[in-house]
Amino acid sequence: MVGGDAPIVVQSMTNTDTADVEGTVAQVATLAQAGSELVRITVDREDAAKAVPHIRDRLDQMGVDVPLVGDFHYIGHKLLLGHPACAEALAKYRINPGNVGFREKRDRQFTTMIEVALKYDRPVRIGVNWGSLDGDLLVRLMDENAALPMPKTAAQVTQEALVVSAVESAAKAEEIGLGADRIVLSCKVSEVQGLVGVYDELARRCNYALHLGLTEAGMGSKGIVASTAAMAILLQRGIGDTIRVSLTPEPGGDRTEEVIVAQQILQVMGLRSFIPLVTACPGCGRTTSTVFQELAGDIQSFIRTRMPSWRQAYEGVETMSVAVMGCIVNGPGESKHADIGISLPGTGEEPAAPVFIDGQKRMTLRGPQLATEFQAIVEDYVRNRYPSRNNPADHDGAEPTSSAAAQ
Repeated sequence: MVGGDAPIVVQSMTNTDTADVEGTVAQVATLAQAGSELVRITVDREDAAKAVPHIRDRLDQMGVDVPLVGDFHYIGHKLLLGHPACAEALAKYRINPGNVGFREKRDRQFTTMIEVALKYDRPVRIGVNWGSLDGDLLVRLMDENAALPMPKTAAQVTQEALVVSAVESAAKAEEIGLGADRIVLSCKVSEVQGLVGVYDELARRCNYALHLGLTEAGMGSKGIVASTAAMAILLQRGIGDTIRVSLTPEPGGDRTEEVIVAQQILQVMGLRSFIPLVTACPGCGRTTSTVFQELAGDIQSFIRTRMPSWRQAYEGVETMSVAVMGCIVNGPGESKHADIGISLPGTGEEPAAPVFIDGQKRMTLRGPQLATEFQAIVEDYVRNRYPSRNNPADHDGAEPTSSAAAQ
């Protein structure tokens, strides 16, 4: 379910050759395990289309039920018509109106794809991208703009062309018979202010579900910051039903980073919960930096490693908050605000850290096994605090215990 009151959905995309069944299955499974709720795969040629049903079958055998979205360009009409097993295996089709066909072929080929979607009862994302915008439409709008007494800038006309392409294509799809509730629109640009402007206008002109994403966001911190800045503004305005963070991974890098960033955007904005958040101070002259930094890293890794099992076993565990603080100034207060928190004493002192559970100091941890002991306390808290999905009666509300000495 996408749109309306449904939760905002996290989407990702593979970068494997779809014709490589095993490689694509492995990456889809990894993305799904990381939390991707939709995975888009490229369907660009015959071999890719032939592989799609085999990919779906393998994923089903593995118990990976994540929906697959087929990404079509140029010859999507041929591939969907020529490979019905592919059309049926996909949960949604993505059509780019900028290259679905040119001139007299455009409407015919677009109609073919929508008719296939109707045959298999599949939703369609009409995804416009300023890197592949319909040239005829852009030229027409540029000519009309040039004749105005006060012409707009080229950038403004380009943004208008993106919106017009999306809205007119959606209207055409409805004319063919696709319901409005089966249509998702996107208008991708790679500039933050441009994306905000386009989606503000798109949301004003239509009521379709909208997919957000800053296209070609870039690598590393730049891509993360740019995507977060753009989408946070729109999400705060209530715009957006699915999101993707289009990060360029480092060579050999982890593709799941885009999923994690998308989840974190939604979670820190209070829109959804995916994994317990760890609050940690940045460190300063008051902190024993290596101790609290290592502890914060250990706890973050521990939670992410345990989360797949916790999610299956315990209801609501993703809303848990954990604090790992480095000194006595803000540490105790932050730890009290969290569900479970630990506060190290600061510079020059032996690691002796009070642990706060549900706002109350419960114990103090000392010594070289501090991190391991705190992980055990977190595990114990989860087991006692959150109802079991398999047997809610197992949850008795007992307070977490620990072998650490209470103080």
